[in-house]
Amino acid sequence: MSLLRAAVDEAAERIRPYVVTTPLEPSAALSQGGGEVLLKMENQQRTGSFKLRGAMNRLLLMTPAERERGVVAASSGNHGAAVSWGVRALGGRATVFVPANASPAKLRAIRDQGAEIVARGEDSGLSEIEARRFAGERGLVYLSPYNDLHVVAGQGTIGRELLEQTGPLDAVVVALGGGGLISGIGGYLKESGRDVEVVAASPMNSAVMHHSIEAGRVLDLPSRPTLSDGTAGAVEPGAVTLDLCRRIVDRRVLVSEREIRDAMRLVIERHHTLVEGAAGVAVAGYLKERDRWRGRRVAIVLCGANVSLEKLREVIA
Repeated sequence: MSLLRAAVDEAAERIRPYVVTTPLEPSAALSQGGGEVLLKMENQQRTGSFKLRGAMNRLLLMTPAERERGVVAASSGNHGAAVSWGVRALGGRATVFVPANASPAKLRAIRDQGAEIVARGEDSGLSEIEARRFAGERGLVYLSPYNDLHVVAGQGTIGRELLEQTGPLDAVVVALGGGGLISGIGGYLKESGRDVEVVAASPMNSAVMHHSIEAGRVLDLPSRPTLSDGTAGAVEPGAVTLDLCRRIVDRRVLVSEREIRDAMRLVIERHHTLVEGAAGVAVAGYLKERDRWRGRRVAIVLCGANVSLEKLREVIA
């Protein structure tokens, strides 16, 4: 058994009491004119996103004393909410560094769980730098949103659930941010002996990991505003996920803001479930290449539901 697969299996048992097994639902709307589409409903996970899986796995590997001294995270929202929820459930304190443009809805979710919020920088990459420095100066544990193999293993439990919930699968489409989600899911599927094409979808306005994979190194690129705030921003230099993504990701797709908006609207209208921009990215990535998947079975990961009312109005207007 490979190291990643073994780590995911261990993470699944470790986090089982704290996460829910999210449904895998067929989508008649998305299957029209293309492949047979299944939606992995991580938007129904506790805290409203997949991030709870990785955060809980890492938190449970800390000692109670480490959690009590304080855990530091950097996040555009979902990872911060997951860390805050986990610290509240297990005991301890959390400080979350966020970019100045973080979603108000996601900031409220972090505050609701009692974490302290520190706004630093205009980009999530700058928040990560400040958070690491803060943790290092105080001897606290820094919990990365993606640059940590234990976090990757936690996210990979979605791949394990996919194997338990479905039969043969030809492809999986996942939104690409820092690479932790797609590395965990795709790595587990491939190391389980499945011939599954792993497709990474990114917003054109902020596609740092997309271009870094092509370059073979983490690039320092500007990001423009995007509905997919959960995947936006810089990638930490030396991120362990770059090599994982280069090995695991088979195909990369870029989508526009209009395509993200249309995909979100389709899921909200036809499936009566709320999704955020990052989930819309994955759906848009599938729709952009719908003909490619004709006659094939494809899973799309709806990674989160945490969208602000302001952005939701923009999407459905």
